Amino acid sequence: MNILMVCLGKICRSPLAEGILRKHLESLHLPHSIDSAGTINFHSGSTPDVRAIQVAADNGIDISRLAARQVSKIAFEKFDYIFAMDRNNYKDLMSLSTREQQQRIHLYLEFAGFGQKDVPDPYYGNRKHFEEVFELLDRASHQVSAKLLKNNIL
Repeated sequence: MNILMVCLGKICRSPLAEGILRKHLESLHLPHSIDSAGTINFHSGSTPDVRAIQVAADNGIDISRLAARQVSKIAFEKFDYIFAMDRNNYKDLMSLSTREQQQRIHLYLEFAGFGQKDVPDPYYGNRKHFEEVFELLDRASHQVSAKLLKNNIL
């Protein structure tokens, strides 16, 4: 199962989501390939925001080697699930994909059963905002992992 996490620049939410979901899937011994990308290329090549790296590290997850990149058209063929962190990312992904490919795109928190909520972007906040986003993504990743396991998707 190939999974892609997508946010705006791939320096905050999607690298956190990638690291957290990877940890959950590994703990369940589920085969997977997981990656992340942004809908813009403004930060291409950059590592995640230092606050995201620190909060992840404080929770036993290393995202320090990830590099920002923009989502490409190839992603819509390569990945079985493409999870958008917010409705704007979702709309951008939908506009780049074909009708058939759109079935692979999901709003992450909605897929987790949390409703049509957005994962807040902590970029302009402080460390506390990154911690809150980490906790939200961690809860959502528990639900997503359980859903994938229950449905024998992985």
